Amino acid sequence: MQDWPLWLALAVIGALGYLWLREGWRTNKLLRWMVRDGEGPAPIVQGPLAELAYRFEKALRKREATRAEERGRLQHLLTALEAYPNGLLLLDANDQIQWLNHIAADQLGLLVERDLQQNIRNLLRAPAFVELMQREEGGTVVISRHPLQLQLTLRRFGDGRGPAALLLVQDVTERMRLEQMRSDFVANVSHEIRSPLTVLTGYLETLQTLPLSDAERQRSLQQMRQQADRMQLLVSDLLTLATLEGAPKPPPDTWVSLHALLQRCHADGQGADQGRHVLSLENCEPELHLSGNEGEWWSAVANLVGNALRYTPEGGTVHMAWRWLEDGRGEFAVLDTGPGIPAEHLPRLTERFYRVDSSRSRATGGTGLGLAIVKHVLQRHGAELVIESQLGQGSQFRIRIPKHRLRHEGVMAAA
Repeated sequence: MQDWPLWLALAVIGALGYLWLREGWRTNKLLRWMVRDGEGPAPIVQGPLAELAYRFEKALRKREATRAEERGRLQHLLTALEAYPNGLLLLDANDQIQWLNHIAADQLGLLVERDLQQNIRNLLRAPAFVELMQREEGGTVVISRHPLQLQLTLRRFGDGRGPAALLLVQDVTERMRLEQMRSDFVANVSHEIRSPLTVLTGYLETLQTLPLSDAERQRSLQQMRQQADRMQLLVSDLLTLATLEGAPKPPPDTWVSLHALLQRCHADGQGADQGRHVLSLENCEPELHLSGNEGEWWSAVANLVGNALRYTPEGGTVHMAWRWLEDGRGEFAVLDTGPGIPAEHLPRLTERFYRVDSSRSRATGGTGLGLAIVKHVLQRHGAELVIESQLGQGSQFRIRIPKHRLRHEGVMAAA
């Protein structure tokens, strides 16, 4: 074989060098693309590198799709946590806030954008909370942020590479208020029952140990009967309240005669009062009817009339009146000429066992539950109680009844 011409050899060497440089440039470009985690489209390569580029890009796109799916799940989880009705905070190992929902921010007085990555101990300085954050095992405390009572529960977890603690914030204001009400209720009931029981026990010991005249014995028996009646009335009112709180709302399609109801309350009041007061009634239209539970309505009206007679001095006047309001509602009022009630007591009159003058209330035989019963009855019927009073000029208790609870008999018959 003859030697190739020099120029041909040089051409072949040049072509091979060009191909080598081109593939080297493409390989370097592929490596740079791979180092950048496949940012942008894959570079064009041939041969084995093309297969490598294809497989790498396919794995990369699969990883990106997996990451996008995980980000979607995470966003869905955060959206769900944002809708959670309690406050939530995620803390790292240094107790810095990694994430919180808006409820936690509102309850604790924080700002989501401002307080991320801040140490929670620098933002909440309540002593009980500081002590909680020092516990390795976590726990639960209650702190006060007026007007709220907040229960904070700390749970630590994790391995140091992510969030290390979960802080749950719950508004327990209403729960603590109800617990306090239950505690006060039990204490009040115990006190109310203990007083007549003490009197009964004292008279029983007297009757058993001392020789009494007939007059003294009768006086003791009379006092014992009064105390027994007082306890019976207390139990009756407690049962009424329990029934009102546990019963379903009264049906709106049951109608009773308001005229007959007021006449009955007027007659019962006169019978119980035995002429010590002037009890008057302005009759409403005889055809007017009221929807709801007749027994509950009677209880509400009778309690207002009974209270007025009980606290008005003998010889005073108690007036029962009915009128229509301009907005179509009806109003039943009980007006008395009693001593009046100081303004600071008016907002609390419907609380159970609340008394303006406890000694005077017990002397007149009240249980302290009458207005609480009235409030519950009116709430169940969508009505409203308005109390007005001036010292030395008497008091006015007004029941305002919604328009849809009132009908005339003629309208009902036509319907």
